[in-house]
Amino acid sequence: MREVRWTPEEGEGVEHLAFDARVDGFYAESVLVGERDDRAYGLMYRVKCDPQWRTLHAWLKVTGGPELELHGDGEGNWRDGHGLVLTSLAGCIDIDIAATPFTNTLPIRRLQLAKGARESIGVVFISTPDLQVSRVEQAYTCIEPDSEYRYEGIDTGFAAELKVDEDGLVIDYPMMFTRTLPLV
Repeated sequence: MREVRWTPEEGEGVEHLAFDARVDGFYAESVLVGERDDRAYGLMYRVKCDPQWRTLHAWLKVTGGPELELHGDGEGNWRDGHGLVLTSLAGCIDIDIAATPFTNTLPIRRLQLAKGARESIGVVFISTPDLQVSRVEQAYTCIEPDSEYRYEGIDTGFAAELKVDEDGLVIDYPMMFTRTLPLV
């Protein structure tokens, strides 16, 4: 098990994440405090991926606020915590939780891009702190395998070059997050 921490580049906050690789897949559990649109909030979340880094389960809870549970089958089909099929998310394999750089790890590891390769994907985007779910288009380009990737929000035009460690966990996400523990 590994533990990492990030702080946001803007506003107050910190995230502490425990990450574990097991025979049956990858597990993350995290707690963070942050701000969005001048509103402070706390968030707890858990994510489970299969051995191919396909997201199978996500649970999120805002302190004193909403809770969200999603179940994926690894093939792009999603249900909510009540079993309701979420057709608007069809084809998405990965999730992107707005408040954390951790979820960039999921497509980086799953796609296994060669140097210079770029792939566009649909992802399940979860806004914070309201936990609203939508489909967004993103792209990842491998600048240097296992160490640097370019992230692009196709819908927003935002792009950043992410430095990652050997597990694909973000070290530096310019303008968004800085890892504070461990530094390398």
